[in-house]
Amino acid sequence: MKRTLKALLADRADKLGDKTFLFWEDEEISYAKLYSVARAIASSLCLRGIEKNDKVCVWSYNRPEYAYINFGCAFAGAVLVPINTQFKEKEAEYIIRNSEAKVLVTEPRFMGLVEKIRPYCPGLERVIVFDDSFPDCERFMDLYNPEEMVEREIEEDDVAGIIYTSGTTGHPKGVVLTHSNYVFNSWELTEAAKMNEDDRFMCILPLFHVNGQVVTLYAPMYAGGSMVLLSRFSPKDFLPKLERYKATAFSGVPTVYAILNNLPDAEDYNLSRLRFCLCGAAPMPVEVFETFERKYHAYILEGYGLSEATCASSLNPLDGARKIGSIGLPISGQEMKVVDDEGLEVPTGSIGEIVVKGDNVMREYYRDEAATAETLRDGWLHTGDLARRDKDGYFFIVGRKKEMIIRGGENIYPREIEDVLATHPSVRDVAVVGIPDKIWGEEVAAFVVNSDGSTMKETEVMEYCKDKLANYKCPRMVFFWDSLPKTANGKIRKNLIVDEYVSQRKG
Repeated sequence: MKRTLKALLADRADKLGDKTFLFWEDEEISYAKLYSVARAIASSLCLRGIEKNDKVCVWSYNRPEYAYINFGCAFAGAVLVPINTQFKEKEAEYIIRNSEAKVLVTEPRFMGLVEKIRPYCPGLERVIVFDDSFPDCERFMDLYNPEEMVEREIEEDDVAGIIYTSGTTGHPKGVVLTHSNYVFNSWELTEAAKMNEDDRFMCILPLFHVNGQVVTLYAPMYAGGSMVLLSRFSPKDFLPKLERYKATAFSGVPTVYAILNNLPDAEDYNLSRLRFCLCGAAPMPVEVFETFERKYHAYILEGYGLSEATCASSLNPLDGARKIGSIGLPISGQEMKVVDDEGLEVPTGSIGEIVVKGDNVMREYYRDEAATAETLRDGWLHTGDLARRDKDGYFFIVGRKKEMIIRGGENIYPREIEDVLATHPSVRDVAVVGIPDKIWGEEVAAFVVNSDGSTMKETEVMEYCKDKLANYKCPRMVFFWDSLPKTANGKIRKNLIVDEYVSQRKG
């Protein structure tokens, strides 16, 4: 089978036909139906002038149409560009403009922001909405009935998606992923987690993340299994739906597991089909890990990955030793090692940067040659994550070279928040850091030096950010200091800020 998403769905539809692939509320969508709708959408996009490599942005919560447009783009040779549902106007505008998107597919709740964005996105030719509430826009349903069926040849090295992820600048970077990247990593995950046709993988993470795409859409399809799609994670609905759909697996960030551990009625549900759960995006506290396995009688497989490596690069084995607190072993088809600043592998037990090699590694950062050259060196992806490797080959994350904050699985770049706060007239100096948190993994904290005479309060800082940033990026804690520790050249020493905060709490 050719390593393309088109070939993957075509093969499974041919072999599995009427088998349900996607469960959504009271609807069951077969492999055959997904294939048929994807072909129709692809044809409609082609007839509307969408060429190969044209970008299609999708701004929506999880819903079946997300899978339809996903594969429709794959069949048409268009490039899917998801937008985070928590983004505000300027954040979404940046992605639409930077990706040079010609089409935006969205739902009514975002149309107020879309109308503000459109004048600043001259390349955006079409806005397609999931219902008919907006007469000036096309309806998504209109893509279901093309005048003719159009077929395009799709190659393995064609670009399938661009995932925007925070990086070393204030703006997100576009991770360019090919069809081969997606299919190869889906195969790797299927092998590592021993997925099969009986598996029903519940999708609670957003489909605008590679985790949602690869772990709960593409990998179950590769295995010939099914996915159970939820619009979003809801503690109230999670257990009833896990039981109702007889799910065998799900993927979540540590925050999800911490929340599930506190649900009082888990024993009221028949969860006997649940056999394993995947966890990534941030370190899993040992207490959370042990409590979940004891309460739910299912294995947690901690792993590691990043968008630049499509999704997953390592995993604790389903059969064999699982080391709590470890990100496991490299999955089949990939190489991982720990290197020093010169790119030389460090001895066992020593700390260095994780680098990854494999057919899952991205092609490049979109329109960013400098960042691409910095990240992809001599065939290796430099992750910016610091780790050590033990004598058994298991990797343990110890920190990050980058200043990224990971809150509940969401990547947050401090400079973006600092740039916003720096525009406030009452802020003289500011540093944003991640503070350890039992539920969220890390919490966003702003340390502010007020301008002379200012009496700005914590709530003012929070409200100022909420108007300009997605909610998950906004500081949940604000501290006012007389000054911030700095190096001789004026760089803020954030490690000292965290150390002082921690010591004050202990005191």
